[in-house]
Amino acid sequence: MTNTLHRFGDAASFHDDFVVFAIPSRGNNDADSVPKLRQFLTMALRFGPVNLGDARHGGALRSSQSMNPTSHWHRDVQPDFEAVIAGLDAPTTAAAVFDNRAAAEEFIKAVRTADLGLSVNISTSIDGADECCNAAGICRHSVGYSLGFEGQTEHLPSREVLYLATMCGHGMVSASLANKMIDWVKEGRRTPDEAVTYLQRFCSCGVFNPARARRLLEQARTRTK
Repeated sequence: MTNTLHRFGDAASFHDDFVVFAIPSRGNNDADSVPKLRQFLTMALRFGPVNLGDARHGGALRSSQSMNPTSHWHRDVQPDFEAVIAGLDAPTTAAAVFDNRAAAEEFIKAVRTADLGLSVNISTSIDGADECCNAAGICRHSVGYSLGFEGQTEHLPSREVLYLATMCGHGMVSASLANKMIDWVKEGRRTPDEAVTYLQRFCSCGVFNPARARRLLEQARTRTK
């Protein structure tokens, strides 16, 4: 079970969204898990991830408390994967995010060969997860489904907003910020690339997919034109 199950969208919308987790079990195999989690993230670098995450500290772009009115204009917007790996200092959930199935498949093969002794979870469409498992020559152990939203769904944000806001498993990308970025991109006040860096920083678990977000924002801008 993973909170990324609640990413909003149909199966087709996850063709560029593959999240692979490594998770130790508290009291069972977590005592020596930190080097293994770092190895997991280091292995992912060979396959071109778009984000790496440490659920305790965040992803490759992070928010900061050291800000002033001019910070926006000179902030470093390059993801720092090495900082994520070096900063992982306690048993936690480590995640690698990919924007294409081929890379995810090759990573799963490498993880299987490494045999780290950690639970590994793939979050994407059901067919996408099956294909990754088949490519690595393993059978899927189990499957989790999200039942979606029920109740007074008329009070939910728009679909465009939900696509973006639900990409943080802990709900730290607010619907209001996602809506603001969509509006700014439509108005030409920010490019999709710029808007993505704002959104990504607030994902506390590091599973936000900047490639998928960029595509969604570009689609929103195109529809406006």
